[in-house]
Amino acid sequence: MRNMSKVAPAWWDYTTLDRELLDEAASLTEKNILDLARQGFAIRFFDSIEEFYLAEALEYITAWQQATEGRPAGICGPIGPTEQLPLVARMVNELGISLKHCHFWGMDEWVVAGKEVSIDFPLGFARADMELCFNRINPKLAMPVENIHFPSVDAKAFIESWDSVRCVVMQGGQGEVKHWAFNDPPKREGAYQHAPPLPEEYRKLGTRVVDLHPLTLMQNARTSGGGAVQNVPHQAVTVGPVETWKAEKVSIWHPGHHDNPFGIRLTSLMISKRIPDSSVPMSLLADHPNVQFNFFRPALGTCKVEMH
Repeated sequence: MRNMSKVAPAWWDYTTLDRELLDEAASLTEKNILDLARQGFAIRFFDSIEEFYLAEALEYITAWQQATEGRPAGICGPIGPTEQLPLVARMVNELGISLKHCHFWGMDEWVVAGKEVSIDFPLGFARADMELCFNRINPKLAMPVENIHFPSVDAKAFIESWDSVRCVVMQGGQGEVKHWAFNDPPKREGAYQHAPPLPEEYRKLGTRVVDLHPLTLMQNARTSGGGAVQNVPHQAVTVGPVETWKAEKVSIWHPGHHDNPFGIRLTSLMISKRIPDSSVPMSLLADHPNVQFNFFRPALGTCKVEMH
């Protein structure tokens, strides 16, 4: 029998893993983390927050610079972090980069009453992408509106776009439940009462509407709404593993305030050692051929006990 979750007994999550694996992750030093790099799993550290977000923004630029009329290309981007988005717009404008043949995929969006939220929803992800990036780009350089793909409950067009355009890189953050996008662990019910889905089963999931783990609700309330969890929807539509594996590279950015020192160590260890487990969705990237973790070094922290 797997352990019961310490935070949400009706769900699967990383607290259901064996204590030995959790303790090993907590013990990792900075050097240990660097040593986890292997073929297909790169690890980079950044010493200043300015360099960190500039490097994240540059992934947009280098992806878009590869787009041509005959072979359009794009990037799938997150809302956490968001600090890179104004930098992207500024670089496009200053360098005069035409986005005519470029594409962008949003990772996810909130769902309320069975429908994705509108562009004016205060916590909306499409709203954030437009206000922080795309609306700031010179109209002469702007990406055609039909090339900006946001997921919706009726996901047919969004899913099909992944087969007609090259995704150079999928960016992401890591939530406290160890997800990328809103690929959360499932509820502990039905066929998954005694064990979470097998990794190969979870990887068959495409863009879909999901119920959000309680940890995800609390994190988004903390990071985006001052803790007012009553304003956070309990469902979202999210890009799935199927689309993720169509991206040539998956680049995860750890600024230190979305997940904690333990969480970023745990997923680094599981990806490096190829220990995929759907109770830790990020660990499924162990089987992706090109993953990169990017750390803001001063926020790496430790897992030592410190009473305050």
